[in-house]
Formats: sequence, C-alpha cells, structure tokens
Amino acid sequence: MPRIIRSGLIQMSAPLSEGDAGIHDIKEAMIRKHIPYIEEAGERGVQILCLQEIFSTPYFCPGQSAEWYDAAEPVPGPTVERMREYAKKFSMVMIVPVFEKEQAGVLYNTAVVIDADGSVLGKYRKNHIPHTSGFWEKFFFRPGNLGYPVFQTKYCKVGVYICYDRHFPEGARILGLNGAEIVYNPSATVEGLSQYLWKLEQPAHAAANGYFMGCINRVGTEKPWNIGRFYGSSYFVDPRGQIFAQASEDNDELLVSDFDLDMIEDVRKTWQFFRDRRPESYGKITEL
Repeated sequence: MPRIIRSGLIQMSAPLSEGDAGIHDIKEAMIRKHIPYIEEAGERGVQILCLQEIFSTPYFCPGQSAEWYDAAEPVPGPTVERMREYAKKFSMVMIVPVFEKEQAGVLYNTAVVIDADGSVLGKYRKNHIPHTSGFWEKFFFRPGNLGYPVFQTKYCKVGVYICYDRHFPEGARILGLNGAEIVYNPSATVEGLSQYLWKLEQPAHAAANGYFMGCINRVGTEKPWNIGRFYGSSYFVDPRGQIFAQASEDNDELLVSDFDLDMIEDVRKTWQFFRDRRPESYGKITEL
C-alpha cells in the first residue's frame, strides 16, 4: 500500500522589523501572521508542516545588535508551547525553527520537532554557522552540538538541516544513514551570492542519499539591513533529485504537496549508494 504523505512549507515576509517596535511586539506580529497559514495547513490535511528559519523574527543577523539576544527563548518555551497546541489540534507534525536560549550567553539556531500528538520529540541545532557577506551569525549563535538526529514521527522519519548547513554534504549524508525519509531545510537566503546553489545543492543531497527534501526560504526585503530580497521559491524535491512542487518568489505562501514515500525504496533498489560507499577511505574528511 502506498505511503502517501501530505506535507506543507510556509514562506513568510516580516510584518515588523528592527525600529518598528520592541522585540516582543515584533515576535508577536510574526507569529500572528503565521497562524492563519498554520490553520490552513491543518484544515487541508497537512501531516508534516515546516516553518522557515528563526520563523518568529526577521532575519536579524545582518546586524550585530545585542538587543536581539532578547528574542531567544528556552526550548520548550513560549513559542514552542504555542505551536504544540496547533500540532495537537490538527494531528500535524510541526518543525518549528526558533532562536534558542540554553542559558545566559549560550544561544543556538534551533529547529524543534513536535509530533502529531503535541509532544516534543527533540531538536536540531544548526551545525554550520556562517560569518560572511552580511550573514554575521557567529555573533548570535553557537555551533550545534546535537549531531544529526532523525525523529520518528507519527507519519515517517524526519531529519532537519538549517540554511547554511546545505553547503555541507557530510551532514546530509549522515541524516540519510540515520534513516531520514524526509529532510527539511528551513532557510533565509537572498538573491545574489548563493541563489544559483538553491536549486543545485538540495536536489543533489536528495539524489545522493535517496530521500525527499522540503526546502523553505522566506520572502521580502527586511529593513533596516536591506541585504537583498529573500526570494522564496520554497520547494519539494524527490529522491531522484527532481523538484516536483515550488512556491512563488515574492508571496507569503503555504506550499502543499502529496508524495509517496515508497519511492525511496524504489530509488535505492537502483542506486545503491549506501551499499557501495567506502567509509574506511574517507579519513581525510575528518582531519582538521
């Protein structure tokens, strides 16, 4: 019997930004803007929903203002608790990316995985932290320390990779080896510098590892930083590396698609990459 999954991705522009209001009000406005889309996803029968990178704020990393440290919160914390109610209400797995505060001065770029019963299965902390060309993330985030976990949800096995992580094939491979059937990559990326890689790297990860991916990018231009236009184009890609559903470049949007997880088995019967890999020959990869 086919294993059909209905999944959704939400790409969103920021209604308020630095200078418009206080940090709490900016976060509240962003969360409230998402809620109708989350509810629409639930009403449309979405089983797994992923939000964009640090979904409850603008992408504040082009600046280096310590005021944004106040946007961080514990996990579980207020935002996650709020999302748990929607997950439970709609029996919908949710991947919720937040700015996590483990303790004072210890902050992470994190995605929390909530199961369809509202329970928190765990979290992924972004492992690769950029510090270049307006993406000054090392000012805000420590590198992740939880490895590359895969979560057994009600519907399937889910992994998470966050934005800049996608430039590194090593973690993408580990997620496959750990059993991921769908890997979600919530992102915040602007046109220009790496736009040509947006439809190159993640289809390559999907094909090299034989899993589906859901790739999310926000939309709009965020002041006062104005580092460029977040070009949306969120998409789903299958284990053959084919993009089969894509959102617009400019609009707030819920992208929903159905796909059959049995395709993973079919693809891996042909492309035996896990069988034929030679880990004993890859020591150079882990040399400092």
